[in-house]
Amino acid sequence: MELLVNIDHIATLRNARGEGVPDPVEAARICEDNGAAGIVFHLREDRRHIRDHDVYALREHIRGTVDFEMAATDEMLGICEKIRPHICTLVPESRQELTTEGGLNMRMIFEDYRSRVIPRLLDTGTIISLFVDPNPDDIQRCRELGVQAIELHTGMYANARKASVVEHELERLREAAELAHSLGLIVNAGHGLNFTNTTPFIRAVPHLADISIGHALVTHAVFHGLATSVRTMADIISKG
Repeated sequence: MELLVNIDHIATLRNARGEGVPDPVEAARICEDNGAAGIVFHLREDRRHIRDHDVYALREHIRGTVDFEMAATDEMLGICEKIRPHICTLVPESRQELTTEGGLNMRMIFEDYRSRVIPRLLDTGTIISLFVDPNPDDIQRCRELGVQAIELHTGMYANARKASVVEHELERLREAAELAHSLGLIVNAGHGLNFTNTTPFIRAVPHLADISIGHALVTHAVFHGLATSVRTMADIISKG
């Protein structure tokens, strides 16, 4: 199990002043030097944080795993074909959302992905991962599409406040991971994981490969420094 750091909010800080700092490439270097196995970034249609030049610079300088999150638009597919990341994680995207609000609607997108999206990505040699809710039917559809991996949406678990809901969501995630693994899919996870809820999550959910964490690390880093925050989270995961 490895930590991938999402650095979108480093770009958010940079864009607030438009003066080039903090630099996402430098942030990626610090993350990798302090225990991250790779970097995640999401190039959105509205370019609210990561910009096109960041994508190419990050692809060039990241030493470990490059996980390119994107919506399945023709524009993004074209960029993915050019940069050929290690992992391409396809996510739903809405201009109005503050952050990704849930997994892909697998029933709605299935035919489009099968005919238009997946064939193009297979030619890149990248691992194709779909961001999905922990629903058995959705995971079965991922297998039918022939992708190699899923990323389980952990937001419902992370946002739960009642102990009974937390346990229910952990059980859903555990069952989803077991099913995905039995189908031969790589199991990744992310969304809303932080310094408090990551340990119970990884103790309850088996077969995890990559854990993607961004916002919690960047906010922690404001007070403790990025290197310290990444080392702390990497240690949490290694001891989980």
